[in-house]
Amino acid sequence: MSHMGRHMTHTGVEQSAGQSAGQGANFIEEIISAHVAAGRPRVVTRFPPEPNGYLHLGHAKSICLNFGLALKFSGAVPTQCNLRLDDTNPAAEEDEFVQSIKEDVRWLGFDWGEGLYFASDYFEQLFEFAVRLIRDGKAYVDSQTPEQMKATRGDFHTPGVNSPFRDRSVEENLDLFGRMQAGEFEHGAHVLRAKIDMASPNINFRDPPIYRILHADHHRTGSKWRVYPMYDFAHGLSDAIEGVTHSICTLEFEDHRPLYDWFLEALGFEEGARPHQYEFSRLNITYTVLSKRRLQRLVYEGHVESWDDPRMPTIAGMRRRGYPPAALRHFCERAGVTKNNTLMDVGHLEHALRETLNATCRRAMAVLRPLKVVVENLPEGHVEWLEAPFYPAEEEGALDLGARRVPFTRELYIEREDFMEVPAKKWFRLSVGAEVRLRYACLLTCHAVVKDEGGEVVELRCTWDPASKGGTPADGRKVKGTLHWVSATHGARADVLLYDRLFSAPSPGEGKGDFLEDLNPSSLEAVSAVLEPALLDVPPGEVVQFERLGYFCADVKRSAPGAPSFHRTIGLKDSWAKVAQG
Repeated sequence: MSHMGRHMTHTGVEQSAGQSAGQGANFIEEIISAHVAAGRPRVVTRFPPEPNGYLHLGHAKSICLNFGLALKFSGAVPTQCNLRLDDTNPAAEEDEFVQSIKEDVRWLGFDWGEGLYFASDYFEQLFEFAVRLIRDGKAYVDSQTPEQMKATRGDFHTPGVNSPFRDRSVEENLDLFGRMQAGEFEHGAHVLRAKIDMASPNINFRDPPIYRILHADHHRTGSKWRVYPMYDFAHGLSDAIEGVTHSICTLEFEDHRPLYDWFLEALGFEEGARPHQYEFSRLNITYTVLSKRRLQRLVYEGHVESWDDPRMPTIAGMRRRGYPPAALRHFCERAGVTKNNTLMDVGHLEHALRETLNATCRRAMAVLRPLKVVVENLPEGHVEWLEAPFYPAEEEGALDLGARRVPFTRELYIEREDFMEVPAKKWFRLSVGAEVRLRYACLLTCHAVVKDEGGEVVELRCTWDPASKGGTPADGRKVKGTLHWVSATHGARADVLLYDRLFSAPSPGEGKGDFLEDLNPSSLEAVSAVLEPALLDVPPGEVVQFERLGYFCADVKRSAPGAPSFHRTIGLKDSWAKVAQG
């Protein structure tokens, strides 16, 4: 059933012919490279998510690995990476999740070609496999309660106890299994178990359940089935049906591999036609949870807006936050493929994000916490129109992204934190009597402050040096501080959401009763910002750099034509923060 073909990324960059595992190859690439060199006729991998939630960053690593392997070896042998939805639990699965998974894989830049499959495609075959195991005396219907089954399974130190129903006749088991499928029994009344070894040191061999009763309609098959295969039964057999050659899983499935092989052998799959499983370490990253159960709690208990909340580590959430797919691909590549479980610092992900955005984003000015400035020697109503590039030419690797006109007027806004009435040591921003450079505009000197009844500074009185128009003084004097600013009369007011890390602890929940105790109460802050006019034309989904502040995305859900609603994708590394605290 497999379909072989060359894979291309959505950018149209095709893997070069004949490329194989070479310098820097991971251990899985080395295994496949050896198989290809030994004459293996094809390489078929697969990405097999369950459609019971949205994909997260850990899935992104698996997507890049499995589809990347098909790309890497496509010049040597026919290759394919299938996308298979393991939809064996209709109680938790929805078409919404199916569509989101397909969108995520495409967005990351991969294409499964004709290799889109569902475990439900094989329900008939899997049911017949189960019947064959019953006929061969290798499966039986167990009528114990779930609690009884759990109590008799044993543990790592104690062997399990055989079920009192283990020796039912083949005829009785076939009859009961057929009636289970006919819907005669309530959920939990019976399960079909493989008959292996209740004393096995591998607990997965202790007569594992392979079919259970579920009175739930399936998103693809409707009410046709009343029994559904267990994941461990369907997974390896689906690989075999599809002709998968290299089944790549995370390490928690290592102890399940002998069980998958047992099913394949018991059902007569020849050695050369069986998939072989290889395990790698799953992705773990600080200040993040990558458990689907935990992510479900965040969504269903209302701790976040939705699965694509920009604070979520879901691919949809990161896409909405403003992550380019290249940033995730680069991060996954740098994370590597090993057998060692490690906890990566989230800074590696943030570095990949900044690195990618820095090379592509336009830049403009916005003020998040405005403090009014009156330029006293500039006439009322006068406008100086300044030319400013969207990507500064002095930056290394500067891009030609065009320019915009920036209005300089008598009334301006600067960032409140850029003024200190009593300046700290090494304070190079604005204070009374100090001179600073306004980005692209001029040199500005503060002479006085205006305070409200509570003593808070609400306005600065300043003068500009007309001879420094453009930001360069005629006499060549040096000014260390440079501030961003926005015209008060031409700037646009906008609510901007400041997203931060969702959790305040490196390992959420560690040493505590509940991971939710480590939710960051400051993960979302709304501010009333002022944007320069050029930012009003930013389309939904585009990320721009607010100069000196960070990267901000026009939210795809909250933006309107001509009125983008921004949120912070990620901040810049700003040494000023340390100065202000010092």
